[in-house]
Amino acid sequence: MAWELRTSGIRAAPTSAGGNRLLGSRFRWRGPWGRWGKLTIREHIDSEDPDAYSVPSGDLHRTEKVVRRSRFIMSVIHAPDPKAAHAFVRSVREEFPDATHHCWAFVAGPPGITAHIGLSDAGEPHGTAGRPILNALLDSRVGEIVTVVTRYFGGVRLGKGGLSRAYSGGVSQALETLPTRQRISLATVRVTVTFSSMDPLFRLLDELNAREREERYGSEVEVVARIPRGSLVRLQEDVAAFTSGQGRIEVVNSAASDLPTE
Repeated sequence: MAWELRTSGIRAAPTSAGGNRLLGSRFRWRGPWGRWGKLTIREHIDSEDPDAYSVPSGDLHRTEKVVRRSRFIMSVIHAPDPKAAHAFVRSVREEFPDATHHCWAFVAGPPGITAHIGLSDAGEPHGTAGRPILNALLDSRVGEIVTVVTRYFGGVRLGKGGLSRAYSGGVSQALETLPTRQRISLATVRVTVTFSSMDPLFRLLDELNAREREERYGSEVEVVARIPRGSLVRLQEDVAAFTSGQGRIEVVNSAASDLPTE
């Protein structure tokens, strides 16, 4: 059973003192019967570097556990978007066609950002599988991730509490050994200033760790560069200050990129 989610618009934010802030995001869900209900999902966000985050690296990561004779198989992989997540769910179903359940959840974006999430109890009692899996993913602070938990029923009923613990515990166990790599949210910007403002602009871009910088010279100086998305506000404020409001900034696009390894 899959769910359509609508966010209330609450966003995760770092604490002013640093560290992690635990937030509760409220959603509305609609099940197959068409009724709307409410769903609360926990979020974490890392305030040390809000633009950098971990994603699964490498190929399929898989672990198993047995709980009271039921076999749980946790399959985890990178999911940059919902389409990739749903494709992976289908592939796991095809791999284990005789399983009792294939419960899943995904966070197809940076951790703490719940614009593209999904979950399914896949026939288990409502709220006992998809939501625990999703909360485990959100608590992990790993983004762009999908997890399918395949269950082979062992003949012993676990009860709602036991099911929730089995699914969340299985995912947490898989995440403990999950290989990851670092990604960063970048915005491509086009900045246009006069020649008199060229030097302060270049210094500012160096301070903001601008990447892939291109410069064009005409009657004015135009620079296209990629900067951490969290630095957009400072870029706008500083350019406005040293150009007396005459500088122009256009955000061309925003995307994630792998950070170079040391």
